[in-house]
Amino acid sequence: MNGGGFALAVTVFLACAVEAVEALTIVLAAGTSRQWRSTLQGVGAALAALAIVVAVLGPAVRFIPLTGLRTVVGALLLIFGLQWLRKAVLRASGYKALHDETAAYRKQVAAADQAQPGGRGIVRDWYAFTLSFKGVFLEGLEVVFIVVTFGANQHDVPLAALGATLAVLVVAFVGVAVRAPLARVPENTMKFVVGVMLTSFGIFWAGEGAGVRWPHADAALLVLIPAVAAGALAVAALMRQLKAAPRPATEVAS
Repeated sequence: MNGGGFALAVTVFLACAVEAVEALTIVLAAGTSRQWRSTLQGVGAALAALAIVVAVLGPAVRFIPLTGLRTVVGALLLIFGLQWLRKAVLRASGYKALHDETAAYRKQVAAADQAQPGGRGIVRDWYAFTLSFKGVFLEGLEVVFIVVTFGANQHDVPLAALGATLAVLVVAFVGVAVRAPLARVPENTMKFVVGVMLTSFGIFWAGEGAGVRWPHADAALLVLIPAVAAGALAVAALMRQLKAAPRPATEVAS
């Protein structure tokens, strides 16, 4: 596996792991507070819907010109990556509260407890079904987007799919084993890393789409990724210093 392939696998794994943790939190909240049968029915329906999306979206990507695909996807990844990186820097510098999966889990449970019971057809608890379907489908769409775009751009969809599958299986296994939100997973650190990777890939692919010839091809990512990470860490450190610096007292006119 070359440098570009390794970076692809790590990026897909981490990004999909973050999405899987968020989906798992919703599913656990629905199952523990409502009804597991309806919750799992919602999960199954979401996976079936995602399979249809993959069957339609996957082959369609092959008909898109690679240069145009890299330009568009690179721009989108750059936007998403900078958004993730911005939140991670704000959290690392203390300007934004750290993301707490336990708090998110409790919020979902409280909402589920307040919902009225009721079913329809073979679904005994429509709220649990809808909640789990929405969580798995929406987070799953993110996973599908990551796999299809990263895999198509790097000409290695199987490697991207393998990274995503491993991420989902690892998170699902840990979640089933502990049956609790993965609060101990350093999600904020993962989001920082994913933000760096998405931003780096966005710069790389958008540059290729615009005609930039990167030195040593994909191996340039091994320089670009640390450079983006160093820049983000420097900004976070500077913001921490600014936040910790004492503010000068303002003179009040008498």
